[in-house]
Amino acid sequence: MIMHVEVEKWSKKACVASVGEYSALIDEAKVVLEQEIALREGSGLVLVVPQAVKGVIVVGDIHGDMESLVHILKAEDIEKADRIIFLGDYGDRGGGSVEVYYLLLMLKVSVREKVIMLRGNHEGPMLVRPHDLPSLFTKRYGAKGNTLYKKLKELWAYLPHAVLVEGRYLLLHGGLPRNVASIKDIAYAHETASSNFEEILWSDPVEGKGYFHSLRGAGMLFGENVTDKVLRAVGVKTLIRSHEPCEGVKVQQQGRILTLFSRKGAPYFNTRAAYLVLDENALREAKDAAKLARDARIW
Repeated sequence: MIMHVEVEKWSKKACVASVGEYSALIDEAKVVLEQEIALREGSGLVLVVPQAVKGVIVVGDIHGDMESLVHILKAEDIEKADRIIFLGDYGDRGGGSVEVYYLLLMLKVSVREKVIMLRGNHEGPMLVRPHDLPSLFTKRYGAKGNTLYKKLKELWAYLPHAVLVEGRYLLLHGGLPRNVASIKDIAYAHETASSNFEEILWSDPVEGKGYFHSLRGAGMLFGENVTDKVLRAVGVKTLIRSHEPCEGVKVQQQGRILTLFSRKGAPYFNTRAAYLVLDENALREAKDAAKLARDARIW
């Protein structure tokens, strides 16, 4: 398997890459991402036409768990997939954060449009605390690690923040903004003065109706009426997101929302992780979150 061999090589390289090699990789990734955002005309939304692909892999939070990332990338599903969508939160909370970013950027520059890396709240303009990534870069590279971290942080602005599998699914990191009238409100959320972008990166679903302030200090808690309104406005059945620790998958709001978590261990101490396979059946006809969860690969 070609991907298996490359991932093995890239994961080893991630552990020994020099400052210059890491810096050059960030530069190369920036060129690729700049080209993609130009093709999207500045939109933060990637459109996937379900009739044009046969398989899509969706990966939730990684948070510096190199072991889980390598496990996923070596899977046979990855080799067959037309798209691999990462839902954000690549670093922080895990000691392998520097290496995770290197491996993901190698993957991105190598297979280009096959890989979609979304922004999470840990790649957002409003950073969380504790934000471990700067210290992890300096731990490995000394003072030069600060320069690498700043270059990587600048790269986040070029990442998209949502994927629309047309007529089927909406994928993003956190949650649904309250004030959405059309897909444009999500696509260009990063360019407006509204709270939409913050809510995409930070919000969480709750059972029942309404919306409430979040204990996270950013974003909102949104209920079923918000979900119904937004999913209807963008023309899809199910929201696929990450952002919250769970035992691989979690189904909420009567099957309208699937949460996906793709890393294990401290500080979350979940015992299972998962990634999602959207096969031809799931792409041909939209499934609810409960049916999608049954198709997830859990380990």
